[in-house]
Amino acid sequence: MEEKKFVGVRKDEFNIREFVRKTFGKGKISTVKIEYTPVGEKIIVSTHKPGLIIGKRGEKIAELTEVLKKRFKMENPHIDIAEITHPEFDAQLVADDLALTLERFGSLKYKSASYRLLEKIRNAGALGVEIRTSGRLPSERARSWRFAFGYLKKTGDASKVVDRAESVAETTKGVIGIKVAILAPTAKIHDKIDVDDAMIKQIQKNAIIFEEFEEEERVKSEAKKAKRKIKKIIDKNGDGVE
Repeated sequence: MEEKKFVGVRKDEFNIREFVRKTFGKGKISTVKIEYTPVGEKIIVSTHKPGLIIGKRGEKIAELTEVLKKRFKMENPHIDIAEITHPEFDAQLVADDLALTLERFGSLKYKSASYRLLEKIRNAGALGVEIRTSGRLPSERARSWRFAFGYLKKTGDASKVVDRAESVAETTKGVIGIKVAILAPTAKIHDKIDVDDAMIKQIQKNAIIFEEFEEEERVKSEAKKAKRKIKKIIDKNGDGVE
């Protein structure tokens, strides 16, 4: 019974997220998170256009709250808006932007649209980007295309810092799948080393210590060689005592 209840809750959460996205349209919302608090459900909507989501005097938020109560039987839903200040680093917004471009101008513009987004993200300072499109581009035969620059972490724990998203463009030639992966400049990479003034000073200090150590070892080595040489001479000629 617990398993069925868990699956049912997750199914309802998925339906709520999809409903919120469809309500405001493609390209306006990145993520929808649902949290449960003692006073009710908290729905966090991430968007780079909070004005369109809130509406004049919060009318759209009020309408959405009423729909969630009636359609999804939520007792006390509270909607919060999280503004995205850098949409260039949000994979979902980039994927939806490309999907809208292909739906508006057709699939023949997929290369120019992809390179435009790639250049925009790179100029914003991203460490790496990968855009994959698959479908009837540009011929009748389905193909896959990849546009990328920089580097991305694809395996291990470091891959979790890469923002990934998918979107779908419905064109006259058919459905085009879009996958986007972005490594933002603010992402904390475990194996990344920042070379600053403090590190440079420490490296110089370690280099001096290492040179002094090498000089000390060289003197010891030469002293040992001298002792062995003297010992050989003594063993060969005797100690001079008859």
